[in-house]
Amino acid sequence: MKLFLRSFLFLTAGLLVLVAVALVATWAPDQPVEALKPRWAQPPSQFIPIDGMQVHLRDEGPKDDPLPIVLIHGTSASLHTWEGWATALRGQRRVIRFDLPGFALTGPNRQNDYSVDAYVRFVTAVVDQLGVQRFVLAGNSLGGQVAWATAVALPQRVARLVLVDASGYPPESASVPPTLPLGFRIARTPGLRVLTQYTLPRSIVEKSVRNVYGDPSKVTPELVDLYRDMTLRAGNRQALGRRLDQGYSGNVAGLKALAVPTLILWGGRDRLIPLEFGQRFARDIAGSRLVVFDELGHVPHEEDPARTVAVVKAFLGL
Repeated sequence: MKLFLRSFLFLTAGLLVLVAVALVATWAPDQPVEALKPRWAQPPSQFIPIDGMQVHLRDEGPKDDPLPIVLIHGTSASLHTWEGWATALRGQRRVIRFDLPGFALTGPNRQNDYSVDAYVRFVTAVVDQLGVQRFVLAGNSLGGQVAWATAVALPQRVARLVLVDASGYPPESASVPPTLPLGFRIARTPGLRVLTQYTLPRSIVEKSVRNVYGDPSKVTPELVDLYRDMTLRAGNRQALGRRLDQGYSGNVAGLKALAVPTLILWGGRDRLIPLEFGQRFARDIAGSRLVVFDELGHVPHEEDPARTVAVVKAFLGL
């Protein structure tokens, strides 16, 4: 009995040592936004006050454009995801992009509310503050859901709509269950969520980013740095848990009332939101057009900006 007890205590102690070593190796405390700005908020980045937050925003191109293009990123992404599109469009059009509350350099809001309704109010507040009355609205994933919900709420102000692998339909209604990135699965697991507040293995970030690319070999070390740093911004990991708790299903009944010209882009290798949802958007939004990029994943605008923005430019008559 004594031998068994000694062996048990030895194994337990060894396990605790391994856990401690793992925690030390992956320890990743929150980073203040000021520490992240030098790398990720170079000009033309600016910060504007919205509802008590300092919102990270880039506003490029001709300011007299009567119909600016507003770009909205998805969960755990940032305004940087649109860099390729912004580069291609800002010579002719005003392009506005920003970090949503709860993500990237903007960080959490005071209400701890990351519902789609809250994001619609936020987008409205941003364009109002910038003096933009009518605009083209494009969004990816969660940002796509925010985009179409904003178009439903502000039909007189959204002139055109671009949905890129947008969310909104109940995930459980898919014939093929989505494959969530590893980081999302951990953040949704109550027992593991606490660990995510203090640790962030680079390997988990890399696997999560590779999961949303059709060709994972395109994921560079700098891209992993970007996603990891945006996650480490103080308060974002807690906000992510809240965002995931609030779900991704929307009031899709409003889609059938949309009368705005709509372009739908989808990655054929999207493992997070299956192509059948893109087909549902095309059926529900009258007159919309669906374009599928067979070899791209959940973020086709980021994975291949040149090919995807070419379709957008044609849609906008550029």
